[in-house]
Amino acid sequence: MTTEHDSRLDRLRLNGAVPRHVAIIMDGNGRWARERGLERTAGHQAGARSVREVVEGSLAAGVEVLTLFAFSQENWQRPPAEIDALMLLLEEYIASEAEELKREGVAVRMLGDLDRLAPSSREAVNRIEETTRGGTRLALNVCISYGARAEIARAARLLAERVQRGEIEPAQIDEAALATHLYTAEWPDPDLLVRTSGEMRISNFLLWQVAYAELYVTPVLWPDFDRHELYNAILDFQRRDRRFGRVGA
Repeated sequence: MTTEHDSRLDRLRLNGAVPRHVAIIMDGNGRWARERGLERTAGHQAGARSVREVVEGSLAAGVEVLTLFAFSQENWQRPPAEIDALMLLLEEYIASEAEELKREGVAVRMLGDLDRLAPSSREAVNRIEETTRGGTRLALNVCISYGARAEIARAARLLAERVQRGEIEPAQIDEAALATHLYTAEWPDPDLLVRTSGEMRISNFLLWQVAYAELYVTPVLWPDFDRHELYNAILDFQRRDRRFGRVGA
């Protein structure tokens, strides 16, 4: 088993074209728990282990940016007990992983409407961002209380405020100007978007940024997604012919 897994990593390294930015819609925690007769919170706890797996796999493969969809704005409509469990899990993850992420050179950023977080969760978010600041091996973005439409509306609002202050003219607003006001402005757009659990939708995640991303959908539920599944996604990516609207060679 180990030889097979190692060979996947060797193959993707030999192929050369490792995606700089991988984005993942982490889906299937609830289904994973239900299939085992467990509470949904058990699925979320198992899913947290998969986060460590994909971070370690990204470091080994040479991915530069990893963006994970952890909690959407729509998720605030879930039962309060489940939301509380998710926020507690976030705080526990930060407490247990922050120092290791720092040692590995991982810089963590939390993206989304963070003002909706409880004070203890917001404090934990600030702590892991500060602890890992300056990491250069991997940028790990965790989208919390995030929605892509809201992100685009926020960018438009920021641009409108700049016009109102006389900093820019309306004619200067183009795709590049809007992109600089998105949460992800400092990183390249995702090359590869992975969705677990087999669902064929983007779920309001990085709508602007994934315009030219390669899509990889796997039936594997998120708690079962490990670094080797990540390698499978990258190997599939390396077989794609990315033309960006141009004619192939």
